[in-house]
Amino acid sequence: MEIQNKVMLITYADSLGKDLKELRDILNTYFREAIHGVHILPFFPSSADRGFAPMTYQEVDPSFGNWEDVKSISKNHFMMYDFMVNHISRSSSYFQDFLKNKNESPFAELFLRYKDFWPGGDPSQADIDLIYKRKPRAPYIEAEFEDGSSERVWCTFDEEQIDLNPNSEVTRRFFKENLTYLAQNGASLIRLDAFAYATKRVGTNCFFVEPDIWELLEYIQSILRPYHVEVLPEIHEHYTIQQKLERKGYWVYDFALPMLVLHALYSGDSVPLANWIRICPRKQFTTLDTHDGIGVVDVYDLLSQEDIEKTKEYLYSRGANVKHVYNTTAYNNLDIYQINCTYYSALGDNDDAYLLARAIQFFAPGIPQVYYVGLLAGSNDLELLESTKVGRNINRHYYTREEVELNTKRPIVKRLIKLMQFRNECQSFDNEIQVTNDGSKMTIIRTGKNGSKAILNADLKSHAFTIEYTDRDGALKQLDLAI
Repeated sequence: MEIQNKVMLITYADSLGKDLKELRDILNTYFREAIHGVHILPFFPSSADRGFAPMTYQEVDPSFGNWEDVKSISKNHFMMYDFMVNHISRSSSYFQDFLKNKNESPFAELFLRYKDFWPGGDPSQADIDLIYKRKPRAPYIEAEFEDGSSERVWCTFDEEQIDLNPNSEVTRRFFKENLTYLAQNGASLIRLDAFAYATKRVGTNCFFVEPDIWELLEYIQSILRPYHVEVLPEIHEHYTIQQKLERKGYWVYDFALPMLVLHALYSGDSVPLANWIRICPRKQFTTLDTHDGIGVVDVYDLLSQEDIEKTKEYLYSRGANVKHVYNTTAYNNLDIYQINCTYYSALGDNDDAYLLARAIQFFAPGIPQVYYVGLLAGSNDLELLESTKVGRNINRHYYTREEVELNTKRPIVKRLIKLMQFRNECQSFDNEIQVTNDGSKMTIIRTGKNGSKAILNADLKSHAFTIEYTDRDGALKQLDLAI
């Protein structure tokens, strides 16, 4: 199905209902007019990281359902699937064959072996210091082969996520085979997870290495182009990387928006948010919340370091049930670039502030994505957090069908659904945008190709706002979000 400028849901296969069948029924029952796109987070058999250590792309985890269940959702929604361009599961048949047969394995060149990558077989301390990494040491695991030998293999993330060698013919065939399969099975978009880590070269930080990254991206797009499937590179970093990608015609994420909106609603200062809306990419997907945390690195130089620290401290002091300790090793979290919290709780479980945050997102340039917890204005799940000791689980509640039904009766969820339906139906979001601001007041005007207008007038300090829109007769009417 063609990509539409309408609201897209982000969800796991087993988080809005227990499986794909229940997800489809919940979408059809409660969100038929509110949700038009669906990004189902990795639904393949996986050995770690909630799906992000896939063992294959050509099967659906049987606990979720099968490909027919995925396709049944794709009949009514444009779909996004994940492709982990940087890695594959340590438990996959590919890596297990490599461990068994070593150099004789047909998959030996699928992986990045230290002995082949680094001059002399190992990086120097200077090389290690230069790498953009998630671990306090060189990124590798020790591969133990069946013949009793061992060697180091590149591993950026969890030990179950083994990095791929994007330059080998074996890996290129792997990319083509699996991307083609996903394109033929209902994908409108392929999200390239951890994309910036995929390109590695000695003497660089091994992150978004140019020009290598552009060659890889064009190769992937060339595979998908005949199927009219587009790519969305997933990169958390300085906002200028997103601008580079858009200049070359690719879709990007607006990961800066979440922190900028929080800063605006906490402080009442409209300047940084308004400035960003003026200059941000237009060919983008907007987010406030995702399956990961609220990004901090994405707003460097859009907010001052002082404002970033104030925003973080405000979140911890006035957010609902969120603490510094949830973002430490005590909760298996070393990621200093994100804060784990639901967006609703980041705003103190305040209905008015939360609805205004969504209104700003929907008026910003791009296609809005709403995470399933945010769809139901979910609070921090401390029970799941404490039972698992995984920081990100504070924002990964498992909703039963009964819980979904109960939550859709809450006034804030009813109001949000009305706002989503307006965003989908209004014809004013396909062309121009104008932003004015003064102190805590901000106005965003969207003008459609047909000349229609939608106007958001917001007071960031009081969280009061109005939305006006052009009706069929050309008159301005006010959107009624009252329940």
